[in-house]
Amino acid sequence: MSVQGADVLVIGAGAVGRSLAFALAVADPALRVVLAGATAGSSDGAASGAAGAMLGALGEVTDQTGRTRHGRLRTELAIEAAGRWPLWREQIRAHAGPAAPRHDGYGTGTFMVLNAVSSAMDDASHAAVARTAAEYGLGCEDTVPADIPGYRPLDNDRALRAWYLPAEGFIDARAWLTTLDAALTNLTRIPPGTLTVAPGGGYLVTTHAGVFRAPRAVVAAGAWTTPLLQALDPDLPVVPVLAAAGTAVTVTGPQTRPAVVRTPNRAYACGLHAVPQADGTLYLGASAHPALTPTTRLTAGALRFLLDAALSQLDHRLAAALIARTHHGNRPLALDGHPVIGPTSREGLWVASGTHRDGLHASPLIASTLADALLAPTTTPLPGPLAAFTPCRELISDLTVKEAAAEAAAHHAALAAESRMRPPLTGSWPQALTDAYAARMENAYAAMPDGYVPPPDLAPLAYEDTGPALAELAAAHLARHDRARP
Repeated sequence: MSVQGADVLVIGAGAVGRSLAFALAVADPALRVVLAGATAGSSDGAASGAAGAMLGALGEVTDQTGRTRHGRLRTELAIEAAGRWPLWREQIRAHAGPAAPRHDGYGTGTFMVLNAVSSAMDDASHAAVARTAAEYGLGCEDTVPADIPGYRPLDNDRALRAWYLPAEGFIDARAWLTTLDAALTNLTRIPPGTLTVAPGGGYLVTTHAGVFRAPRAVVAAGAWTTPLLQALDPDLPVVPVLAAAGTAVTVTGPQTRPAVVRTPNRAYACGLHAVPQADGTLYLGASAHPALTPTTRLTAGALRFLLDAALSQLDHRLAAALIARTHHGNRPLALDGHPVIGPTSREGLWVASGTHRDGLHASPLIASTLADALLAPTTTPLPGPLAAFTPCRELISDLTVKEAAAEAAAHHAALAAESRMRPPLTGSWPQALTDAYAARMENAYAAMPDGYVPPPDLAPLAYEDTGPALAELAAAHLARHDRARP
């Protein structure tokens, strides 16, 4: 099979990969860009196709993000990305032309409700959203929960307070991926393939559609990033990327919703949310459960929890709604919980992954920044907040082992509250339950290798049967990183 030449290989065709390919093609029309990955409509378990696509900078803010250095950097990244969306969307729709969906579900406006179906974590995060909005000059208005369009919770789950975030955007992820595909019609598109080092330098991607070679390759394969990199170079000290499996549903509704309705970010999830879709349906999301490798199907338990929460906390009238579609995706969650973006220690090899819940939202910023860096005459650190998230960095840990274990225990207590777990109201039972979570987390964190503090989002992997495998993965990465030191 003959080898075809290219300038850049982009491996992975989610929102980040597609956006990067577009940014490169626009920046230099003469550039030969090959995009390897599935097209819109495929059911491959990738995050982008299952996303709720809230484009909110404030939506990801929690009390913890405001208290940590890298949490604040993530907020700055999200705010900068949010500012790019209007022009970015117009540019891509203009390139897509008549082939773009007429409606892509794009809009602005988010109501964030504070109800009691959680724990004090919600109170702290709700307050953190207002503080962050004031700090960065973003809109955050106190509003009456009963006046929120389409918000009809059960009485015992109703919110007593709510913010209206007028600039927080949203879009139909499925329609947006179709739009991106339409804008990339002049690009070389190939199915997923195997990435290898080319003899004499550069990289090869091999598929049944052919073999392509380029001096530079960008791995933007989401939760599948680490297996690709390990097959390419098992000694490469790139921070491993795991999966955070998520379940969501699209339903018909009694009315068209003008804005997103959501709770603050909660234990292991991006808050409960309802997002209007381009065709008038309503997206309800989303569960979250970390996994060492991507999962292929949603679970009955995740679906049950999601529907129960959405019907009781957002709109009980949706009990009569028809389920139009279920969604299952694997968010790319790095070993230390932060993005993995930029050039690696191997010449010509770049990574754009580990974005967790931020990939689609941050795609305009990531794509434009990486395109500029790839086309620059020399490789230099990425500018702005992205500079902190280089692929071969030291593992990030803004929390001590004790702090991380306590935060993870608080997440579990919040999840128990949302699940309506009610301990016996005798003696010290309520506190005993909280203490049991804390003890379990402390034991799980103590079993991790020195130098690794799992972020709270990965805590379930640490204490479940996967604990030894997580510890082994972390130890292997730390050893690779030590060997790679100059």
